[in-house]
Amino acid sequence: MIVTILLWIFRICIAGTGILMVADIAKHKENLGNTSGAQVGKSIFIGFITNFGDTLGIGSFGPIVALFKLLKVDISDKEIPGTLNVSCAIPVLVEALIFTSAVEVEPITLVALLFAAALGSYIGAGIISKMDEMKIQIVMGVCLFVAAIIMLVTHPALGLFEAGGTAKGLTGIKLIIGIVVNFILGALMTAGVGLYAPCMALIFLLGMDVKAAFPIMMGSCAVLMPTCSVKFIKEQTYNKLVSILIAIGGVVGVFIAYKFFSSVDVNKLKFVIIAVILYTAYTMFSKGMKTKKARAMQ
Repeated sequence: MIVTILLWIFRICIAGTGILMVADIAKHKENLGNTSGAQVGKSIFIGFITNFGDTLGIGSFGPIVALFKLLKVDISDKEIPGTLNVSCAIPVLVEALIFTSAVEVEPITLVALLFAAALGSYIGAGIISKMDEMKIQIVMGVCLFVAAIIMLVTHPALGLFEAGGTAKGLTGIKLIIGIVVNFILGALMTAGVGLYAPCMALIFLLGMDVKAAFPIMMGSCAVLMPTCSVKFIKEQTYNKLVSILIAIGGVVGVFIAYKFFSSVDVNKLKFVIIAVILYTAYTMFSKGMKTKKARAMQ
């Protein structure tokens, strides 16, 4: 019953966000910016590639920004934050819908962790925004690296230690830990720290089936992004054409990536997840150290 309600919320948000985007384009069709074939092709390609990766837990915001620069997409820097949120809202909602339907997670655990992240992003925004971003990046980078090493040495292929598990839900102290940590991760999202990699590490370390991380992390973002998207659309601080094209390409990327996900062996998937977490740890730590070095030179 709980999961059914959640799935209908995702469906309503997909329809509502789509209608809002199309209506806004129709209302401002004379203000779509660059409508060349190259711009259209680049945007769809970016949506496909980045949301394919997002479905596997890599995240999409960073890769989208990188591809904007690499492919020289005609978009102003001022429009990028809004475009990221609006363009990825529907693909992330589709991810949440697919994985919540396909991957079994105990309903209480799923809902508790989802809304812990949502509450964390709402309540924690003011607190996190006052914290030193450099310190957050360095600490999170180190923590993710440690988590990835633990996941690696406990991988069945190595047989060094036994960890992880097949649990579909959490109870007792583990559920409390999961709620608290996902609350913190939701708050850290407001500081630009991605939720995917640390959420995957959390699920593994609490002994759950690693695949359970996908509906939890995607659902956590899915309950946040539609609200952000509405705000950016109302304020007209996003690129309308680029956003809807990324969304279209993104949905296709999500479905194709899910086909890969559903057919891959869970132990092979763990190696993919470890690689994603190590990559995230490296990028966060390096950003923090660059900021620290820049401050020292001032």
